[in-house]
Amino acid sequence: MAEKRLSVVVVGGGIGGLFAANALIARGLRVSVFEQAPSLGEVGAGVFLTPNSVRQLQRVGFGPAVESRGARVGPHSRYFRHDGTPIAPVQVTDSSGWNATFGMHRADLVEMLAAALPPQAVHTGHRCIGFEQAGEVARVRFANGATAEADVVIAADGIHSELRQHVAPPSRSVFHGSVAYRGVIEHQRIAHWPAASWLMWLGKGKHFLTFPLRAGGLINYVGFVPADEEMKESWSAPGDPDVLRREFAGWDPRIETLLSRIEATFRWALYDREPLQGWSRGRLTLLGDAAHPMLPHLGQGANQSIEDGMALATILGRADRNTAVAALLAYEGLRRERVAAVQRGARENGLRYDSANPDLGVRDAEIAAHAAFRRRLYDHDVVPEAEAAALALA
Repeated sequence: MAEKRLSVVVVGGGIGGLFAANALIARGLRVSVFEQAPSLGEVGAGVFLTPNSVRQLQRVGFGPAVESRGARVGPHSRYFRHDGTPIAPVQVTDSSGWNATFGMHRADLVEMLAAALPPQAVHTGHRCIGFEQAGEVARVRFANGATAEADVVIAADGIHSELRQHVAPPSRSVFHGSVAYRGVIEHQRIAHWPAASWLMWLGKGKHFLTFPLRAGGLINYVGFVPADEEMKESWSAPGDPDVLRREFAGWDPRIETLLSRIEATFRWALYDREPLQGWSRGRLTLLGDAAHPMLPHLGQGANQSIEDGMALATILGRADRNTAVAALLAYEGLRRERVAAVQRGARENGLRYDSANPDLGVRDAEIAAHAAFRRRLYDHDVVPEAEAAALALA
């Protein structure tokens, strides 16, 4: 008897690809993940999880792991001017008051998602170099000579996606003139630091962010500063701690104290892309940064990729080989407008954070009012809309 469950190949073993694989398997699909790196992992820094994605992680059974391995961000989270003058509280709940906002180490999140997959589901050391499809079969080729066939292929291979060219015309990533210095510091090395707060300081052309990881045992920091020239898009280029310290000299003494105790830092150039007109072609679709790389100024990159994965799993869970192509178009139609709004919102928020408006009183009022946008963002539940889209295919 022929296998009726759809088979899916996921290209990319980051947060988006691994969550999608878990969500698809939970819906009964057969899934294989192919990652180009020799092993799964992430460099040592944090990711900010917000209620719109945490409710999806809970649905797939990861709620307890997020609670135990993350760090809940509490109501004492604040925005400050560069000198420490308070501006406004930070929105950490949805409209109902549900606080499901966590700082989580990227390596912990990747490990958690990978460990839940069946044995042999993840194949490392597979760099994608080609794609083709004909009839009911989609085929991916890898640099090591291997191939993989499936009913559906999901490109979750990041901002430099090899597979994007098979869906959309070539486009350049957009450099936004700044870099982020990022890393973690053990809380015991700066014991007075609040262990449950998301804190951001805003200055001219730069800003500084901290939030907790691993139940407050680590503090994640990110310093956003101007860059004179474009840099390679990398999460893990080494940075110079002394350069970072000079960038924030004269700011709130709390920042200077924290930076005096760091010994190493990574440097990350900030790029995104203009929203795509289409994410899918035939049996191939895009997910996460492959579809919609965004600036980090709403903390939504990982959260939106998790929403993508749940939407896709919900729709494909009701599809078969005959409706798979229509299902991918339904997924795209469901997600493109929302994600484009988040991409634009991240750009706009970055301008606020870097005090592009010389009237700081106006800027501060915009920061306070932005809580309403975040509540709407966090209220969103992708599943009801995805279920409706799936039923419409039947």
